Amino acid sequence: KAKTINKFLGSKFTVRSSMGHVRDLPANKLAVNVEKDFEPEYRIMPKRREMVKSLKAEVKDADEVYLAPDHDREGEAIAWHLCQALDIPDKKARRVVFNEITEEAIKNAFEHPVGIDMDKVNAQQARRILDRLVGYKISPLLWKKITKGLSAGRVQSVAVRLLVEREKEIRAFKPVEYWNIVARLRSKGARDKGFEAKLWKQEDSEVQIGNEAAAAGLVETLKDSKYIVGVISKQRKLNKPLPPFTTSQLQQQAAIQLNFSTKRTMLVAQQLYEGVELKGGPMGLITYMRTDSYNVSKEAVTACRRLIPGMFGDGYLPQKPNYYAARKGAQQAHEAIRPTSVEIIPESIKQYLTRDQHRLYELIWRRFVASQMTPAEYETIDVTINAGSYKFKAKGKMIVFPGHNILTESIQEEPLPDVQEGEELKLIELVPSQHFTEPPPRYTEASLVKILERKGIGRPSTYSVIISTIQDRGYVQRENKTLHPTELGILVTEKLVKHFPKVLNVEFTSHMEEELDKVEEAKLDWVGVLREFYTPFQEDLKSAVEEMESEKVTPEGTDIKCGKCGSPMVVRWSRAGKFLGCSAFPKCKFTMDIGGNNKPRTAEATGEVCEKCGSPMVIKAGRMGRFLACSAYPECKNAKSLPTGVKCPKEGCGGDVVQRRSKRGRRFYGCSNYPKCNFTAFKLPEGSAAASPD
Repeated sequence: KAKTINKFLGSKFTVRSSMGHVRDLPANKLAVNVEKDFEPEYRIMPKRREMVKSLKAEVKDADEVYLAPDHDREGEAIAWHLCQALDIPDKKARRVVFNEITEEAIKNAFEHPVGIDMDKVNAQQARRILDRLVGYKISPLLWKKITKGLSAGRVQSVAVRLLVEREKEIRAFKPVEYWNIVARLRSKGARDKGFEAKLWKQEDSEVQIGNEAAAAGLVETLKDSKYIVGVISKQRKLNKPLPPFTTSQLQQQAAIQLNFSTKRTMLVAQQLYEGVELKGGPMGLITYMRTDSYNVSKEAVTACRRLIPGMFGDGYLPQKPNYYAARKGAQQAHEAIRPTSVEIIPESIKQYLTRDQHRLYELIWRRFVASQMTPAEYETIDVTINAGSYKFKAKGKMIVFPGHNILTESIQEEPLPDVQEGEELKLIELVPSQHFTEPPPRYTEASLVKILERKGIGRPSTYSVIISTIQDRGYVQRENKTLHPTELGILVTEKLVKHFPKVLNVEFTSHMEEELDKVEEAKLDWVGVLREFYTPFQEDLKSAVEEMESEKVTPEGTDIKCGKCGSPMVVRWSRAGKFLGCSAFPKCKFTMDIGGNNKPRTAEATGEVCEKCGSPMVIKAGRMGRFLACSAYPECKNAKSLPTGVKCPKEGCGGDVVQRRSKRGRRFYGCSNYPKCNFTAFKLPEGSAAASPD
């Protein structure tokens, strides 16, 4: 970002990056004076001290200091903290805001600087303090009542609650058997494979088939029937294009179409926004990626409308531009996510982008261009086929004019052969099939983002962080693209719902988000918002300290023997959840992953081979989480951390970055070649930092 901006501004300016926040609440204490209007105690972050010292010296000699963090609450807070930390006088400070990192946008922003928006800063402060109060007041209670290392979060805990409630629905669900019967039919004399029609009604009542015997009886009845085409109903419909992406919609579609996690989507979007090295130099390729607005600048709409006729034809351009209604509560100062220059076709810059960058840019480009195209026109065809007193139905769909569908491919054709009313058809076969009603699906990252947005929990800048945090804390696991609450997540959620009903209430969390929005709009005082929250919260906290039942029970005995020393195994708790540990601990530290009924879970095959003995490597789990281990244990004790798929960034190392846990339970990343390579970090070389307790 700094490099791209420097290129546009030239030698008159020195451009430096603060690498995000330079001040924050210290991690070793609450750092909020509740009695003094929730006064925060900010400190220079240890990892930023040298940078602040260096920046302070440069600022001292500068005539003017332009502050250009992102145009949102966090960005405004960063600008304010920089002024405080670097002792920048008001007469020197200039705040510049822009929605895209292009030469025109940057120069325009620097020609029209503004002041720091303290309403935005106060909204950010209020959110930060709210999260600190919840995290630092409830977490120690969980350590005392359940196990060390646990944490609670004001918004994250509500997200976990949604997952836990869905899990309970799934576990309580009782499937009901039902059967369908499909007839494969074709016109007499035709040689094609025919088409399918589903048994629908008998007379005017829908057919319901509850078991195999009933299905077999119907097949027997229907096999000798005549199949006559009844009513053919055709209807023309329009499918309008969707608006350009907001943050949540980008995350959802990137998950569905590209199989990206929310974290991966936001990382790649950040790269596209901050600037990519193209033939002519660095350039930001998309507008700011944290937004809930459908707004698009007139210039961008005009450029898009110029492009469409030449690329697709005049019929694909509507007479007037497409505009999309503002969403409730959206920040209208922001734009939707779009290409900064629609003329930059994805294929033309493929050689300059990584595979992830190209795929995400193409997704954004296609959605934006499609948003200014004509609707797709299609025809639906419903054919009723009579078989005595029974009726079958066949459905088809044909595209009449593709419109935006030429880019989005959101409509798929379902052709039906041309049949006539009254025509007798030839029955090829009758196929009965067994089905069961299904429980509600588990949330994916995409569907969780959708429900969080719908219920007003979090904001565009927080969805990715919420989903990463609940997984990092061991409350949720991602398996086969779906999110599963762990036993620990269920236990903690049940405790919090019982003793902190307001904090864990979805509607109340949404209400607090609206209150923070009003602080940003200068409609509410931030201290008043904190006071409204804290007074009842303090009462709940006092009650919970006295009434919350302890889960720190004596380790539960089992009839399983330790694979190392032969002592009985017992059920224990850790931050990673329940596990089987040796009763002779600490003399014997043997552990096993726990499954249903407190039995050992079957190890998960990986396809890898142990480099020490040649046996298969399997995934196991212990008190510190999941890891790779040799299946020949205890004869072979080879074990290592699970790989992340990222190579070690140290030059010449060649190792893989793996996820580990410290003795205190905190996740970090290290090199698989340790101790030869001592690389460690709290974030992946391509990812974001691990979350703090609040």
